[in-house]
Formats: sequence, C-alpha cells, structure tokens
Amino acid sequence: MSQQSGMINSEGTRKVVVIGAGMGGLCAAIRLGLAGLSVTLVEAQVYPGGKMRTLPSIAGPVDAGPTVLTLRAVFDDLFGAAGERLEDHLTLIPQPVLARHWWLDGSRLDLFADAEASASAIADLAGPQAEAEFARFNLLSRQLYQAFDSPMMQSSQPGLAGIALNALCAPAIWPALAPHRSLARHLTATFSDPRLRQLFGRYATYVGGMPDLSPAVLALIWQAEAQGVWAVQGGMHQLARALAGLAERVGVTLRYGVSAVKIMRKSERAAEVILSDNRSLKCDAVVFNGDPAALLAGLLGNGPQQALAQGHAHPRSLSAWVWSFAAKPSGADLIHHNVFFANDPTREFAPIANGRMPEEATLYVCAQDRSLAPPGVGEPERFEIIMNAPPKPILSPHEVTECRAKTFPQLAKFGLTFDQAPPDQALMTPHGFAALFPGSQGAIYGRSPHGTLASFQRPRARTALPGLYLAGGGAHPGAGVPMAALSGKHAAEAILKDLTSGSRFIPTAMRGGMSMVSRLTGRGR
Repeated sequence: MSQQSGMINSEGTRKVVVIGAGMGGLCAAIRLGLAGLSVTLVEAQVYPGGKMRTLPSIAGPVDAGPTVLTLRAVFDDLFGAAGERLEDHLTLIPQPVLARHWWLDGSRLDLFADAEASASAIADLAGPQAEAEFARFNLLSRQLYQAFDSPMMQSSQPGLAGIALNALCAPAIWPALAPHRSLARHLTATFSDPRLRQLFGRYATYVGGMPDLSPAVLALIWQAEAQGVWAVQGGMHQLARALAGLAERVGVTLRYGVSAVKIMRKSERAAEVILSDNRSLKCDAVVFNGDPAALLAGLLGNGPQQALAQGHAHPRSLSAWVWSFAAKPSGADLIHHNVFFANDPTREFAPIANGRMPEEATLYVCAQDRSLAPPGVGEPERFEIIMNAPPKPILSPHEVTECRAKTFPQLAKFGLTFDQAPPDQALMTPHGFAALFPGSQGAIYGRSPHGTLASFQRPRARTALPGLYLAGGGAHPGAGVPMAALSGKHAAEAILKDLTSGSRFIPTAMRGGMSMVSRLTGRGR
C-alpha cells in the first residue's frame, strides 16, 4: 500500500473494526479502505444493509425498510472517490412523480420533481391562493436547506454560528428558526388548506417525529425529496449489496453472521472488539454503526458505556408497524410512493404520544414494482405499508390483529384492496425492531427530533472514548439513507485526522482531541 496524506505503509497499517453493515458502517469502511487502512466490518446478520432489509414473498424479495433514494449525489461522490460510477452497479429509476397523496374526501395530489408542475397540481387541488402559498413555502424550504447543508449536514462539527451566518443572508427563514416554533405551527401560518398542512407536516415522520413537537426547520426535508427521488431496480436492498461489493473491492474484510459483544478499552481508549464466536480483533479504532442507545445500555460492555451522554440517544424517535408482502391489488391507481391520509391528524398522533396504536392511521404504501410502469394485469406485486408507532407501545396480545384492522379496512375506504391478506409474519412490529436492533427500544430513527435544538444533541462521530467513533442514523447528521451515509463519511474523516495527528491515540487520562476534519481526495490504494 502506498502512503497518502501521512498514512503509514503496510508494515504498520492501522487497523479499524467497523461494527454493523448499515449505511453508515458501509460508507465509513469504504472510505477507510480507500485511505489504505486495514478494515474489518462485522455484521450480525447474513446480509448487508441494516434496516435496508427484505422479506421473502411470492413475487420475490420485498423491501422492509427504506423505499427510495434521495440526495443521490452523496453516493455518486462515494463511488467517484473509488474511481467508479454508481450507475455501473445499480439501475436507478428517476421518479417524475415524487409521491401521490390521497384523502378520504376523494381529493388526490401528485407532487413532482418539477416544482412548476407541483405548483400547477396544487392550484388544481386548492386554487390559486394555495399555489402562491406553495411557491413561498418551496422557496423558504430551499433557503432553509441551503442554510443548513454546509454547516450542519456536510460538517462533522456542526455549529450554530455557520447557520446563523447563512441565515443573515436569508431573512425570510428567521421565523422558522424561532425557538419553540413547531413544524405544525409553521405550516398553519403557511398554508390555508388543511390538506397541505397535513401533507408537509408528514415530513417530520421521515425522521421519527410528530409535526406538533418537531421544530419548524424540518420543513427543509421537503427539499431533499424535491431534488429528486430514485427507485432502485430490484429494491433498495440492492444499494446495500452494491456498497458491500465496493467495500470488498477497496480491501475491506466483511464478516457476516458474527456480532460484536464487547468493545474493550486499553490505556483509556478503544483497542479491541470481542466477537460472538469468541474471537477478538485488536485495532486502532472502532466504528460503531448501531443505535447509540446500545452503548449507553452497556450492551457492548462497560468500556464504551461512558462514551456518550444520555441526551445523545434519549428521548427516542418514533417506530412503525411495517407490512411487507406480495398480492394482486385493485381499485387504486398507485405509483411507487403513495400516502393515504387519515381524516384527523390528532387521532393519529395523540394516541401515539400516549404509547398506543393510532385511532385512525395515515398509511404509506410503497408499490415497489411500479417504478417504471404497472405490472401485467393479474400479476402479484410487492408492497410495503408503514403505519407510525410509538417506540415502546403498550403491548397488546392482539397487536397483529389490531394492526391489520387499522390498515386494510382503512385502505379499502380509498378503494385499495388486495386479493389476499398478508400472513402475520409479514408484519414487523416495534417490538420486532427492538429485538432486531439491540438497544433501540424499537425506535427506528435513533434520538427523537422533538425540540428546538434536537438536531444538535445527536452524538457526533467522535465519542468521549478515544478510538471509538459513531456512524449511522442515530449519529449526526441524522436519520435517512443519505444522512446515514454522510455519518460514515464524517466518522472516516475523524479517524483519518486523529490517526495522522495522533492526538487521540496517545495513551492519556485526558479525553479530547482535534475538532477539525480533513476531506478524502482521490484513491489511496
């Protein structure tokens, strides 16, 4: 191996263990492998992807996690750093219609990748005033996104100063930055039509929050979708496979079906990982791509338990009940992305806030096989249906039956029916998520986004324990496929900076380290 940016040669190659092959872990491993480090990635499951998982069905593997790709540039950049192209390994299908939205009064609204087409559709739905309101909201959310992108999402060390500086250039966004201004309140002031308030409030759930408790700044999530949505041919799990293949090509050793049971500390830093097969991996750094709450709970030993503060992982985000199955649908003109709204949002979120199933649920339906065109008549299709849930619902012995009753009769009100009901095992519950992802307590998105400064309370790549780093949706910059990928980039940059500076690798009783990061450039092998 050649030297790059001060990295040492193969005689003394630094070793890194990455725990978890989710988006954050895969992306961190790839960038560290590119820099010439010896990287071993261990994954408890027998497949890569973390929450990007599938279940079997009569029509083939059906997605049971993320359903579309946004902010594609994050992954183009990653493959480009390895001298490759994303499109050579995946077939990405751009979706001109971002999502189709349905209400029980019979109204329907498509939003498009073309903002003018979205504005025209909103005018057809709710009139010229709503069209003008959307134009203002679209501009404001774009300015919010631009204000937060560089100093927050793209930075491993986010700070209010950079955001404030950007905000000075965009006074229109100031009300959205006001303390204690919720997304729901912001949308009430923005849209006169309650359907549009309900629609854009839905984006809070994309990061595990409720509109009335999440900060108004989450309006920027709309821009992540407005910049483009891509379906992945074969399902989103193909993205995880492509990343795992890239990791192997840059020299990462992937070990599936083996979990990390303990992170050992030596000379006041992370120095070894004990595996479930009783083997141990000595290392110079550890990347933990799991829920940070697992570290706080001591699930990986006492060594890393003090590396985080409770506020880094608590309170918890929302969970979900997720159906993944195949059937023959009828009665609704579906596209890939569909949202069927409840009549009254309070009947959904008030019960969730109290740990219960919604009285009336808004349902997201991914028709996975409609990325290009509807399948042949009479052919079974793959579906993923998501209903929001509290992270630790009050357990009912009839949970599956109750969830079924909240899902399929509700869709039938919109005219959507299926030729056969999915089996019970097609349902993933919050308790199922808790079992599959240790320490998560069922929360899908890590820490809750509720509160004015919630985004700044997520843990960053560096922890208080030198040598231990975080990646994944539970770490900065947050939940979602591209954000988790960026967290892996931040973790890799932090490790490379610390290894070259050595400041956090000198045995010492003091904890701290460099706050600056360096960017990877080019190929290091």
